[in-house]
Formats: sequence, C-alpha cells, structure tokens
Amino acid sequence: MAWKIVKTRIGRAGGLKQRKNRQREWDQKYGEGNWAIGYVINEKFIFQEQALDTIYYRSYEEHFRTHPDDLKELICLAKKLRNPHAEATTGVDLQVPAIMKYLDENNLELQGNEMIDIGSWKGQASHPISIRLSPLHIKVVGDEKMTLEKFWQSKKCLAIWKED
Repeated sequence: MAWKIVKTRIGRAGGLKQRKNRQREWDQKYGEGNWAIGYVINEKFIFQEQALDTIYYRSYEEHFRTHPDDLKELICLAKKLRNPHAEATTGVDLQVPAIMKYLDENNLELQGNEMIDIGSWKGQASHPISIRLSPLHIKVVGDEKMTLEKFWQSKKCLAIWKED
C-alpha cells in the first residue's frame, strides 16, 4: 500500500468555501480519508503538514539566519503580525505561524508597537519588511532560485491511498 500521486500542480488552496468544495469533491471521488495534499520531496510523498516543518518553516529559519537584520527589524518594529491576504480572502495563513514558531523556538519575542503585515493585499503592505518577509520573496530552503510561494503552489499535489 502506498500513496499515489493523481494530480500535480493543484494550485492555491483558495478561500474557505472553495477549499470545502474541493475537499467534498475529493471525498466523493476517492473516499473520505483516502486522499491527501502534499509534496514529493526526494522522490517520496510527504503530507502538507510535514512539509510545513521541513520546507515552509525551514525556509524562514534559513532566511533569518542569512538576513539577521530582517529578524532584528521585525522584532524591534512589531507588536503583532498578520497576513492581510489571508484575512481578506479567508485563505490559509502559513507565513505568520511559521515566523511565530521561529521566534518561539529561538526564545525571541516581538518588542515593537506596530501591527506588521507579512505579505500584502492589493499592493498594500504596512511596512517594507512586509514585502521582504512575504513568501513571494523568501527563498525556499535548498533552492535559491525558487521562492517559497512558487514552490508551495507549483509543487503541491493530490495523492490517493492505493492498495497494491
């Protein structure tokens, strides 16, 4: 038994209504619990939740390691972080939890007074660091040529559980 990729490049998760509709379709087509969203890493299918740690979080970790001034600026400016795109579209927020996890695991706290956007919405952002820390600009760990957003969207796939 193994996970078999049935569709690659499944695109953005979308808003809550769109996600629920897609999931309902997959439940009907493949059976509830018989499908999963994930990524192929080193020729092995991994669940999206696992990829959050191995790819998404580690990409921010690597960015902060190689760009310590961004980390320092964020800590000094921000009191709270938000993802304006996710709030406006009911989309999934991955970048704020990844950054907050990094801060937590490194015993760091936001010390500023501002609400800082991570990313933008309709070309608007609260601060220049909002754009620098957007997944549209963060390089994916292990591949300096690809952004985190491009990886996350273009490499996402749908797999089903197949009995041998």
